[in-house]
Amino acid sequence: MANKKRNTILFVILALGLLLMFFASISLGSVLIPVKDVFASLTGGHVEKSTWEYIIINYRLPKAITAVLVGSGLSISGLLMQTLFRNPLAGPYVLGLSSGASLGVAFVILGAGFLPSFLSVIALSSYGIVLASTLGSTLVLLLVLVVSQRLRDTMAILIVGLMFGSFTTAIVSVLTYFSTAEQLQKFTFWSMGSLGNLSWSTIGILTFCVAIGLLLSANSIKPLNALLLGENYAKSMGLNFKRARLIIIFATSILAGSITAFAGPIAFVGLAVPHIAKLTFQTSNHTILFWSTLFFGSIIMLFCDIVSQMPGFNVTLPINAITSIIGAPVVIWLLVRKRNFQ
Repeated sequence: MANKKRNTILFVILALGLLLMFFASISLGSVLIPVKDVFASLTGGHVEKSTWEYIIINYRLPKAITAVLVGSGLSISGLLMQTLFRNPLAGPYVLGLSSGASLGVAFVILGAGFLPSFLSVIALSSYGIVLASTLGSTLVLLLVLVVSQRLRDTMAILIVGLMFGSFTTAIVSVLTYFSTAEQLQKFTFWSMGSLGNLSWSTIGILTFCVAIGLLLSANSIKPLNALLLGENYAKSMGLNFKRARLIIIFATSILAGSITAFAGPIAFVGLAVPHIAKLTFQTSNHTILFWSTLFFGSIIMLFCDIVSQMPGFNVTLPINAITSIIGAPVVIWLLVRKRNFQ
């Protein structure tokens, strides 16, 4: 009863924290917009300056929504992978999806010089890069799904995913070796990740993909709880292990693949957030972990977005660097704190 009350209080704090970070993300930036004007803009009220409303609707709000989608999607996919492989170091990109997406983008950006000029312009557009990233991650997904049907050992699938990642990374390295400085700069900027530059139509597509991935993940809560005690125990409980594993891999692929396609490969969040949720709620029950990971992922991503915007400055830092700089010390501190209390 005490644990239930504690969990309820924690979820209320997380919900309030998410609202606070969401409004702060829209309010803070190179141009400071008062929270009352942010609220007025979102509710159809009067905003003091028309330029503020334009910034909110066309830049800050899409970016904040993208941060929530990216944070929640990557965090949940990390939780799925850590439970499936029973490996605390597994993350959303462990199946090689990020490397596949990087390979697709590398072919487009670094190989654009070999294409006719009109095709090169199309390929290097934002839609061309998203399409290339999607095709790359989808190709790796199909290969992983084919392999998973032939292998019984779950750890073997993890190794295959890592090998796919190494193979695609090697090809990207070869492409970068023969690329110009300008091409390398474009590819480096993409690999740093970005929550901005998404139109409302692309956010709609990303929302649809993340929603499907989260629904499949929520549907896998019982199988995930059964897998905590091992594959043999899960099978003895009547779990169709092959089917459950396929759904978990597919859900992770949709989440990680779509997010990488639209926002680039954003590191650390999927690996660290599930640990933060577990250490905070002190449970392995995925009914609680699913929602707590969802909240923590969204809050941390919004906070990293605020820091990357450098409020008061006309500089935006790469989101990939911020997620690692902020997140790594937090996880280390939580682990040390947990050990001291044991």
